[in-house]
Amino acid sequence: MSDPTTDDTTDPAEPSLVLEDVRKVYRMGDSDVVALDHATLEVAGDEIVALVGPSGSGKTTLCSIAGGILSPTEGRVVVGGEEISDYSPKQLTTFRQDKVGFVFQAVNLVPFLTARENLLVVDELGRRRGAPARQRADQLLEELGLSARAKNLPGQLSGGERQRVAIGRALMNDPALVLFDEPTSALDTKLGEAVMELIQTEMKSRGIAAIVVTHDERMVHYADRVAHILDGRLRA
Repeated sequence: MSDPTTDDTTDPAEPSLVLEDVRKVYRMGDSDVVALDHATLEVAGDEIVALVGPSGSGKTTLCSIAGGILSPTEGRVVVGGEEISDYSPKQLTTFRQDKVGFVFQAVNLVPFLTARENLLVVDELGRRRGAPARQRADQLLEELGLSARAKNLPGQLSGGERQRVAIGRALMNDPALVLFDEPTSALDTKLGEAVMELIQTEMKSRGIAAIVVTHDERMVHYADRVAHILDGRLRA
């Protein structure tokens, strides 16, 4: 019988994200625009990395490639042990449903759906259906302190509550990686710190890796480390 410690699929130390010499180049007229320039990054299984850089530095491009929204021009991308570098658009759609959670700057909750329904809509596209999806949604809402708000619409929730619903939605598919885009940009310092504490607690307790895109230097101490990006060049 083989030693299970040698099985890569059961190795808890396996990184959740590997970017290896990744480039993203856009053709603009007669010239090439390099949005990401030979970026290399490895994020451990429960590591939180703050990605810091000015507007136009390549933060969004890097996260879009890590999340399977964009394909790299060159380089290797592995998420949760799955190499997605050469995936087709259809394969990337399935990958995003199964392996990645997103929390956008504007939260992007569906305004006419309740908090619970905003979680359930994720698994209408994913692998759960019916009772298992409802059970998962109720479990997450309870863990996030939102059980009493499950039937409320986003407009009836506070900014912090909406962020918690967005985090719950990102966790519905048991992702290997969650990508946060400026999660505290519209919040005051106190509420921003509460949201970052929540992100830290939820990611660590579940063993899920996260990249947090932020301009807010006050919040980077909640991350395990900081990666800086400028003009498409990553310094991790």
